[in-house]
Amino acid sequence: MLTQDKTVQDSILFIQQNLDKDLSLSALADEAAYSPYHFSRLFKRQVGVSPMYFISSLRLQLAKKLLLETAFPIRDIGLEIGQQSLGTFTTRFTNSIGMTPASFRATRKHSEEYMTHLKQSSLQNTVMNSSSFQQLSGSIHTEEPFNGIIFAGLFPKPIPEGLPVRGTLLMHSDSFHITNIPVGTYFLMATAVSWGMDSKSILIPHETLRARHPYPICIDGKRPLPETHLIMRKPEITDPPILISLPLLMKHFLQRSPISH
Repeated sequence: MLTQDKTVQDSILFIQQNLDKDLSLSALADEAAYSPYHFSRLFKRQVGVSPMYFISSLRLQLAKKLLLETAFPIRDIGLEIGQQSLGTFTTRFTNSIGMTPASFRATRKHSEEYMTHLKQSSLQNTVMNSSSFQQLSGSIHTEEPFNGIIFAGLFPKPIPEGLPVRGTLLMHSDSFHITNIPVGTYFLMATAVSWGMDSKSILIPHETLRARHPYPICIDGKRPLPETHLIMRKPEITDPPILISLPLLMKHFLQRSPISH
């Protein structure tokens, strides 16, 4: 098992070092000395998404970086990550990050402002009826002292992209309650933003503490769910990037809007 883990980790390092190249599944499998079928299964089992989806996500993360750090036209940034069509790039970016590339580029000036407002606010994680069959409750702890906010959300895919189906924000408690969850199967993931974090680190959260539940969570509307406990940890190489815009989530909470599609 350790050998397989190292194979996936080495593959991710190879992907990161060759993100500007035309990476194919067969090329990655050859590099790992596996058949494409077995390599894809091994990668997805450890990372949660397929190799090609992971590559696409890393390229979107690169697009976020270029939007913040350069004045390149949006069309050129799309081309830089392999999107030949501006429309295709804009749609893919918007679906994954939660806003258009132009809006994301303009968000930097709001990130720290939202953090300040949240710190001054009295938002609480509301406790709802614990007998609800469409509620997920539990606790989130950190491995190290932490002072800031924690986002927890239920996503339709095992990667934090797009607005979560339902989510919550923790500030003064380690208990969470996500309520009124639609029937379906979801992936629970969380990340933490400390009060002193700068806007770029919030918008491209490479180093934020994070957690993900190891199994999908099934909401059938008939049976109550057991409590779920997460431990926030430092990022690992096998973690898919956090694509959803965290300032967008902050804005939702500040407006007291439920996070939903």
